[in-house]
Amino acid sequence: MFLLRALIFLLSAAIGLIVADLVLDGFTIDWGNPLGFILAIVIFAVLQSILAPWLATVARRNAPALLGGIGIVSTFAALLITVIIPGAGLTIGAPWWTWLIAPVIVWLATALATWLLPALFIKKKVDDRRDATA
Repeated sequence: MFLLRALIFLLSAAIGLIVADLVLDGFTIDWGNPLGFILAIVIFAVLQSILAPWLATVARRNAPALLGGIGIVSTFAALLITVIIPGAGLTIGAPWWTWLIAPVIVWLATALATWLLPALFIKKKVDDRRDATA
């Protein structure tokens, strides 16, 4: 079950990054370096899974009013750190507002993928069991 959750989290991170690459001019995935993109996915997903609970704890203690925006804030921080790491295959540049819009798009696409992907995996497993018993 842990591996399935990890796979879903990595796939949802990839979907979020790809959607931002397709929608935003200043958000660029280096498609010439597939290992860089895989590295970007792993770095982003790990950072997101670490930063979100940590920032929620900090906000709960110091600024409870910010709890609603922790997902977008942690997405911004994870994107920032991923872009800084050399070889990660991800750049965010001009126009300046890309830095404001990218976290929202990545967060929204990742959230939707995290919600929808388990249903696809469960449906496939149910279909496989039906086929096995038939």
